[in-house]
Amino acid sequence: MSGHNVWTHKGTFLLAAVGSAVGLGNLWRFPYLTGENGGGAFILVYAVTIFAVGIPILIAEIMLGRASRQSPIMGMRHLTKTHNTSRAWETIGWLGAVSAFLILSFYSVIAGWAIHYTWLMLTGSLVGADAQAISDGFDALLASPGLLTLYHTLFIIASGLIVGMGIHRGIESGLRIIMPALFAILLLVLAYSVMHGDIAAAASFLFTFNLAELSLEGWLQAVGQSFFTLSLGMGAIMAYGAYMSSTASLTRTAIAVAAVDTAVAMVAGLAIFSLVFGAGLETGQGPGLMFVTLPLAFAEMPLGGLVGGVFFILVLGAAISSSISLIEPVAAFLVERFDMTRPQAVTLMVIASWALGLLTVVSFNIYAEGTIFHTLFGRSAFDFIELLTNIFMPLGGILIALFAGWALTHSEVMKEMRTNETWFSIWRFLVRFIAPAAVAFVFLRTIPQVDGYLIPAIGAVLLVGAFAAGRTFLMENSQEK
Repeated sequence: MSGHNVWTHKGTFLLAAVGSAVGLGNLWRFPYLTGENGGGAFILVYAVTIFAVGIPILIAEIMLGRASRQSPIMGMRHLTKTHNTSRAWETIGWLGAVSAFLILSFYSVIAGWAIHYTWLMLTGSLVGADAQAISDGFDALLASPGLLTLYHTLFIIASGLIVGMGIHRGIESGLRIIMPALFAILLLVLAYSVMHGDIAAAASFLFTFNLAELSLEGWLQAVGQSFFTLSLGMGAIMAYGAYMSSTASLTRTAIAVAAVDTAVAMVAGLAIFSLVFGAGLETGQGPGLMFVTLPLAFAEMPLGGLVGGVFFILVLGAAISSSISLIEPVAAFLVERFDMTRPQAVTLMVIASWALGLLTVVSFNIYAEGTIFHTLFGRSAFDFIELLTNIFMPLGGILIALFAGWALTHSEVMKEMRTNETWFSIWRFLVRFIAPAAVAFVFLRTIPQVDGYLIPAIGAVLLVGAFAAGRTFLMENSQEK
């Protein structure tokens, strides 16, 4: 990869990785999981698993991208050749690219809802509205395929335009504007929530250390969150790592990404739940919290329409910073493999993902129930696509850890990490054994939800990965002897 395809500044990768990691889930899922699973106890387990699972795999994925200087698919093809390992490892690149493509298709639809609520808030349409009116409004939005398609289209075009402009003029310049603006807006909303909400109740909900409320399910959710929150296994980090300066520290960067991602989730949680408790409302998970409970809280507060509009601009910005990272792995592959121009590659990726996103659009209305998807898969098209990503991403993460831990030599890792032997030994132990086992454990929880005929396919991928790792291990030992 030529020199012009490297971030202009070392800190840009941090912005890019944080932008990829900070998304819709940070603004409601992590705070809600924390409050429902013992508060501080959940955060403690999450912190330990971020160190033992998230950061080791994050370092590994960045390392593979920077070592290959190519898109995830072409990069893994290159690494398997240079390391004389099984071509089965190329599965890593394909799992990441397919995951990014699938996620973008439904992520764009859901993120588009924020466009609707930004407009409603800034025009004062929801001021003084009661709970029933806001709930009915959300239901009406979901029942309108035309509106959902319009917002889906606007959002994915905006994301595509940024990536289509290139690494420097598009992604890098965009992130330098979007990310500082997001942090500023988040602090503004927090300040507003302190003045008009119940910050003490929010802090108690999030940070009270109650180990008794942390069930086994809570532990598993903490492990899963430590993996999914960092955007691992979907190609974005590997793609961004390909543009990372060879002198930037992998360890310090990975720790910084994890720390900023967690801090954003905590500040968002304080701000959101302060408003919710201040308005005397119940906490809710998922879309209900973001698009029903919060608008109701803003509707009852001074300048609520204006601040609510600013908040949904924050949601849109966080969603766009994530969506551009979903476009990049596939677009970069199309450029490298088929010699397309970047605008051509981005256009092809965006149109295909937009078309697939129409299945998610109609999953909420026209084809909500009783369709071929429900008949064949027992779930809506949206649920089925989401389930596939919840399978592919952990599989990719496990294989990334195994490849980096077993196929890369000591000298290669030290060349990239530039660290001492103690941290190298800790990282290699975590990435070889602890991280893959933890992600596999969380991943296997999804097996009961998976239709029977998919289980053999998943088993086959795991078997190939285990075989390839074992073969690499035997070759490494024989060479040492």
